[in-house]
Amino acid sequence: MYQERLELYRKLEKEYNSKILVYITSDRNNMEAQIAADVIDCFISQLDKIGVCKKISLYLYTRGGDTAAAWNIVNLLRMYCDELQVIIPHKAHSGGTIISLGANEIIMTKQATLSPIDPSINTSLNPLVPNGMGNTFPVSVEAVKGYLEFAKEELQIRDEAALANILIKLSDYVHPLVLGQVYRSKAQIQMLAEKLLQNQVTDPEVTKKIIAFLCSESGSHDYTINRREAENDLGLKVSKPTELQYNIIKEIYDNISDELQLNKAFDLVEINGAYAVRRCLLESLQGGADYFITEGECLHGEDDQGQHMIQNRIIFNGWRHEESSICNLEMNAFVNEEGCYERDSEFQT
Repeated sequence: MYQERLELYRKLEKEYNSKILVYITSDRNNMEAQIAADVIDCFISQLDKIGVCKKISLYLYTRGGDTAAAWNIVNLLRMYCDELQVIIPHKAHSGGTIISLGANEIIMTKQATLSPIDPSINTSLNPLVPNGMGNTFPVSVEAVKGYLEFAKEELQIRDEAALANILIKLSDYVHPLVLGQVYRSKAQIQMLAEKLLQNQVTDPEVTKKIIAFLCSESGSHDYTINRREAENDLGLKVSKPTELQYNIIKEIYDNISDELQLNKAFDLVEINGAYAVRRCLLESLQGGADYFITEGECLHGEDDQGQHMIQNRIIFNGWRHEESSICNLEMNAFVNEEGCYERDSEFQT
């Protein structure tokens, strides 16, 4: 599927007069992925092959992930270009919005959305999910703030002793160290947003308004921000693609969606034997395709009581590289002889 997208990447590079780098984290049900620190080395490898250039366009689809990794990615990208553009075909939420804030310009389609950037904390000290096999609840910065504001604003509790008891009650369910991390994360995200916005917003008052909305005033982490709101209400530097650009952006997204099966839940009931599922993509004309893949084996059988059982064994979780085989006259302008490789067909999605 990567080979099918090469011509589309070439067209998009021509349209935006830039180098295209595509980063996708899947939100396929039961096979979700997030922005994480393990992609940084892949970014470095891709960017080294692209080289330092005037402009990079990051084609981005993600539901978010690690804040520190998102910060690292956007700063890394800016070390390789004078101008950073983010192209959003659909979703660039949470950590994806953080990356977008660091761009000089955001290209948003009609269906593209950003989201609030208030972080959630998930550590081993977080509350446990009942019967959740050791999984923990993420603690949202805004959920903690909302709990305390509910007591003060809605219930009109003013007595300091009563408010102290409310905080103590909260600490019975959420570890005090997690609450401390929540406060630190809120301060950190506001500082990062202010630094990133310097690339596209010059008015300090507009910057404050954007940070206030993205960090708290939106009311919910699930709130989505469309193109009109991002440009007109928030004041971000947003542009819409031309009809031709939109068609190319949409065709790339549809092709990737088909490959990652974004609209089809991963269901072990439907699998009998070996499987390999791609969950993240990072690819370019110059650097080939890196992909995070989960490989496993699913076996169906019956237990001693005759009940149907499924045994799932994960064999591999990690990044692999698929190198381009596009050495022809048309593509030589984009990939030199040293960049031509044989395609790795060992694993299929």
